[in-house]
Amino acid sequence: MVNDDLTPGLAARIGQAVVTCSGAERVAVGRDTRTSGPMLEAAAVAGLLSAGANVWQVGVVPTPVLAFLTRELKANAGIMITASHNPPQYNGLKIFNADGMAYDMKGQDKVEETIGKGQLRTADWAEVGISQQRDESRLYAETVCRKVKLRRKWHVVVDPGCGATYSLAPQILKSLGCKVTTFNAQAEGHFPARSPEPTGEALKPLAEVVKGFGADVGVAFDGDGDRAAFIDEKGSLADSDRTLAVYAAHVAKQRAGAVIVTSVEASMSIEKMVEQCHGTVVRTKVGDVYVSEEMKKRKAVFGGEPCGAWIHPQLHYCPDGILTSALLLKALEEEDTELSKFVAQAPAYPTVRENIACKNTEKDRIMRQLGEGLKTAYPDRRDVSSIDGIRIVVQKGWMLVRASGTEPLIRLTVEAESLRTANKIMEKSTILVRKLMEEGN
Repeated sequence: MVNDDLTPGLAARIGQAVVTCSGAERVAVGRDTRTSGPMLEAAAVAGLLSAGANVWQVGVVPTPVLAFLTRELKANAGIMITASHNPPQYNGLKIFNADGMAYDMKGQDKVEETIGKGQLRTADWAEVGISQQRDESRLYAETVCRKVKLRRKWHVVVDPGCGATYSLAPQILKSLGCKVTTFNAQAEGHFPARSPEPTGEALKPLAEVVKGFGADVGVAFDGDGDRAAFIDEKGSLADSDRTLAVYAAHVAKQRAGAVIVTSVEASMSIEKMVEQCHGTVVRTKVGDVYVSEEMKKRKAVFGGEPCGAWIHPQLHYCPDGILTSALLLKALEEEDTELSKFVAQAPAYPTVRENIACKNTEKDRIMRQLGEGLKTAYPDRRDVSSIDGIRIVVQKGWMLVRASGTEPLIRLTVEAESLRTANKIMEKSTILVRKLMEEGN
């Protein structure tokens, strides 16, 4: 929360800590459209300069553009000031290394530890850094237009939701030859038009516009443009899991033995689709940082999460909503189909979710004991994973139990081939969780 948890003083210390930890001499800084962005940018830049780094302020840009420019401009680090899909009263700082990849937990922990110990570098007065304003977003736009070529004149309705893609997304799609109708395409940090998170409820007006205009596709971005959601030509929200699965299969068809990376929360439809194309699916912890790390490690051709954060390694390892929208249109061209028919290729499975209140002090015990308990409860299990919570694959579905990192909750997710099976798995699992909680009281 801005001016509560996240103050200008903390933003300045983060800037100092980034230079202290990395020795960065040049840092690129960008922000989304939030009203607190200029304040926090000024503070973070002050911290960077005070530690002796030179700063390139690239202005209001989507997060993937900041990541791209960090690498292209040969900066040693990048800082994006954004709270992504969260409400307008929140903000944050996302740090990137020289390769344009977000800091992993080890890197983040090092920054936090440095701040906690107060071991912050301060340059001599004569070595304080210099700041420059640099609008280099055209480099990103030119690169996308070189990577993607479209033959058809698609009619696309673009809804940036008053976020960071408000200008660049329509511009790039027009450059690719699309007919573009914009909707909520102005920079407004209070996000008055809709939530920065492109949920089904928030995108109902976009769906009406797509249907009313007879457009081919509607695309909506979150607050910082690393996520995209799609409306098909019928005015329906494209299911995010199925869209991810069928696009992953499309990519896998083009590369023998392709590796696709996703998180433990994604639908089993992705295995169904990718394995038909002789590809392999690898699952990671929830979070695009973990997906991108695993992709780089395994030389994966594509990766993403159901939230709409897709990573295309042919450009970079940051989730990229604008590039995703362009490449999805290209996939529709290559398969000569419409979005609704494209998504319909992936099977639809019912998913049920439940949250169980759990004291933060009890989470570790519950999760430790739950591992053995679930193995006993599901003797016919096909697979067990503990990379992020506990994920058990059974004959006709799977279940995932994770301790919330932000709330006193244990979260359960179940997907199965039928709703009846999903409800049975959920009932069995919740009984076990509640029993363990009672034993601790």
